[in-house]
Amino acid sequence: MRYDITETRRVPLDQPFDFEEDANWRVFRIMAEFVDGFEFLYPLRREVTFFGSARFPEHHKWYKEARILGRMLAEHGFTVITGGGPGIMEAGNRGAYEGGGHSIGLDIELPNEQRRNAYVKKGIGFHYFFIRKVMLSASAQVYVFFPGGYGTLDEFFEMITLIQTKKMEPVPVVCVGKEYWGKLDAWVKEDLVEAYETINPEDVSLYKIVDTAEEAFAIIKDSKERKYF
Repeated sequence: MRYDITETRRVPLDQPFDFEEDANWRVFRIMAEFVDGFEFLYPLRREVTFFGSARFPEHHKWYKEARILGRMLAEHGFTVITGGGPGIMEAGNRGAYEGGGHSIGLDIELPNEQRRNAYVKKGIGFHYFFIRKVMLSASAQVYVFFPGGYGTLDEFFEMITLIQTKKMEPVPVVCVGKEYWGKLDAWVKEDLVEAYETINPEDVSLYKIVDTAEEAFAIIKDSKERKYF
C-alpha cells in the first residue's frame, strides 16, 4: 500500500491513480494542461481561429466556404486553428492542409472516440473543455465564426464580451453567413441596443458579417498580428 500526496486515503500500488477523485490532484492536472497548451501555441504565428457547427457534411454550403477560406489563408501564410473535430473544423483544417499551410487542431479527449479530423497536421488534446476553449481564444489574429449551435454562440459572445470589456485588445471577429448571423444582428440592434439598452450602439461594431470566404479573407489579410505570450 502507498499514500497519495494528500494523505487522505490509501491507494494500492497496482491501481492507477484517478485524478478525478481528488480535488487537489485535479488542480495540478488543470495547471499542467494550461502549461502544455500555451507551450503548444507559442511557436505559432498569424493565427486565424475557426468556429462553427460540427454537424455540417462536406457537401454543405458552409463547409465548402470554410474549406475555401482555409486554403486561401494557408496560401498566404496564415495558420488555421480549429477545434480539430468534424464539420466546420474539418473544413478549415482541410483547406489549410490542401493549401500547404499550418493546419492546427485543439481537440478534446473523449473515451472510445476519435474526434481529431484527418487534416490536422499538428494537434493537441485536452481533457477539460474549458481549457480547450481558452486555448482556442488565445491570441489569434482573427476569429472567424460560421453558422453553428450553442457552442459556437457561446464562443462568439465570449469573444465580443472580452473585447467590449477591454480584457482583450480589439481584434476582428468575422461572422460568415448573412442569413444566419443577420437574424442575430437584428435582435442585437433592435432589442439589446434599442428596446432594452443593455449594450451601447457602438458595441454592434465589434463584429463584421460577410457572406463568402473571399469577403472574410479581405478583412483578415489587412489585420495585424498580435502575440501575448
